[in-house]
Amino acid sequence: MSGLWAVYLREMLILKSRIPMLVGGMSVAPFLYLVAFGFALGKDMTVAGHAYQSYLLPGLVALASMTQAFSIAGEINIARFYWKVFEEIQASPVSDAAYVGGEILAGMTRGLMAAAVVTVFGLAFGVPMNAGFFFWAGVVLNSLVFAALAVALAMVVREHSTQMMLNTFLITPMAFLGGTFFPVDRLPAWVQGILSLLPITHAATVIRAAALGEKVPALACLVLLGMGLALFLAAARLVKRARE
Repeated sequence: MSGLWAVYLREMLILKSRIPMLVGGMSVAPFLYLVAFGFALGKDMTVAGHAYQSYLLPGLVALASMTQAFSIAGEINIARFYWKVFEEIQASPVSDAAYVGGEILAGMTRGLMAAAVVTVFGLAFGVPMNAGFFFWAGVVLNSLVFAALAVALAMVVREHSTQMMLNTFLITPMAFLGGTFFPVDRLPAWVQGILSLLPITHAATVIRAAALGEKVPALACLVLLGMGLALFLAAARLVKRARE
């Protein structure tokens, strides 16, 4: 456990030195989406019996926590390719599981920060939202999945530019198609089947249901938890391979 907290503390020290810049970066996209889509385009719209702003905001929470949790991959690769920190960790008594756990916690922290920023925007704009236990549980599960995915993929890429391609071809499609901006059930059945395999689809469902005061689907929570644990194990195995 000491190794896990050492890895996490290192990432938090880096995060602390960049908080103003990171919070600013976390704010831009949600603010623009909320203003442009929520108010300019969707001012008089209703979706699933709710004002579009109320429907959109939980989706933006899922989107922000996803992108920021996954961004830990960029930090890992910078440390690997430029600072050679990963080589130092290899020489230390930090286990693979501890390293993965520390990096995942760091990614989850970023995801929770981003979700908090979007929630504050909702309050500032007067968008009603129930940010209770299940709301934040959904954010935690979403952040867990994408932080674990980030660590796993960070061990696969061979250069920093490849990481940017993963963002383009993996994260961007999920951001727009995973139920963050519109109901997935409006798409053809075969598309819905594909999107049901994406973690962001389940995360948006859980977070939105909690935010709107509706029944939170237990199956979606279990799917996210299962994905998170599976990706944790995959990341630990890939870290072991990278060490070798």
